[in-house]
Amino acid sequence: MGIRMRLPSLLGARQICYPSLSCMARSFSSAPSEATVNGHPVKVYNPEGVKRVIVTKELPGDRWLNILTSSGCRVEVSQHPDTILDVPTIKQLIGSKCDGVIGQLTEDWSDKLFGALKAAGGRAYSNYAVGYNNVNVADATKHGIPVGNTPGVLTETTAEIAAALTLSAARRVCEADVFMRSGQYKGWLPSLFVGKLLQNKTVGIIGAGRIGQAYAKMMVEGHKMNLIYYDLFPQPKFQEYMENYSKFCAANGEYPITVTAASSPEEVLKTADVLSLHMLLDDSTHHFINEERLNMMKEDALLVNAARGPVVDEVALVKHLKAHPEFRCGLDVFEDEPLMKPGLEECLNAVIVPHIASASLWTRSGMATLAASNVAAVLQGFPVCPQGVDVIPFLDLPLGSEALKACPSIVNAADLKLTMKK
Repeated sequence: MGIRMRLPSLLGARQICYPSLSCMARSFSSAPSEATVNGHPVKVYNPEGVKRVIVTKELPGDRWLNILTSSGCRVEVSQHPDTILDVPTIKQLIGSKCDGVIGQLTEDWSDKLFGALKAAGGRAYSNYAVGYNNVNVADATKHGIPVGNTPGVLTETTAEIAAALTLSAARRVCEADVFMRSGQYKGWLPSLFVGKLLQNKTVGIIGAGRIGQAYAKMMVEGHKMNLIYYDLFPQPKFQEYMENYSKFCAANGEYPITVTAASSPEEVLKTADVLSLHMLLDDSTHHFINEERLNMMKEDALLVNAARGPVVDEVALVKHLKAHPEFRCGLDVFEDEPLMKPGLEECLNAVIVPHIASASLWTRSGMATLAASNVAAVLQGFPVCPQGVDVIPFLDLPLGSEALKACPSIVNAADLKLTMKK
């Protein structure tokens, strides 16, 4: 049984079913055996399975594993000690026969790997991520390999980490934590770690998609912040939601918030006390935040990035942080991940965490389930769900349900002319 939560809103109640942790963490009935593939250690599940699937990293939960093994897959999970696997290592794991792979966003999936997978008889690949900047989809399509991803389970989790970074940076939580642990606290002082109050300030959003909207609601409803946002596309439902919330506040004696759909990103930069980035990464957004745009922001503004590292010119950001000690930032992603640009670690006005936006058990387990569902469904010849479909049933319904006989998300389905689920 999942845990059903009814979330009230001014635009009507919506119901989301979150699978219980016991359901997601259920132990797999058969212990794995150990083996090597071209000298690389792997754990093997369902060794008698006729379809061989490589998983390049251990994944949380067990539902994903049950999905693959119940569809006749032999599952080999890499135990390679390197955090990030390089192309030659993955090619060796693929070997001479491989039907599908679940890979990571840190891996370079392009012509060499898709060529190797195709040569090994491969028919499916899924990224363990909603984004796929690490995947050359055109190369996959050239080799006739569907590319899956894991949308629909990261929205609230990612928005929460953006909110956590905002609060931590504004109230200097990390600085105070280090101060306390190092034994420097000698008693309360009026000037000790004075930070910034968010209440009734202005939060700015660049990219008002699902995550951007979820973050905005947390900051507006939780802290009565005014909102200014920019998106390439109109967001009438979001605008109406926020306007209705403002009316609700006024009707109940609260400060009525303002909501502004900006005509340009620069308008947001100049207005916001807190700026949170939620755009996709492409050529137009690479180094979107650069020296020029940083200088447009308020002297004591707060920048949050839980989107993609390269949307921020990290060298320019380090320079700005050092020159403007009242300016603060919270970063979950980095331009040259896992590395940081020199000097960032010295900036106490930066809160930095190692790409943990999706790191809740429900989300990471859900991502594994969707990735496995993509691979298993392709290998069984099931149709593909339309983009934007509600994926929660894949996490919650009993395995074998008729509704689960589909691929949750294949990004190149149209180019490959795959059958779509009606």
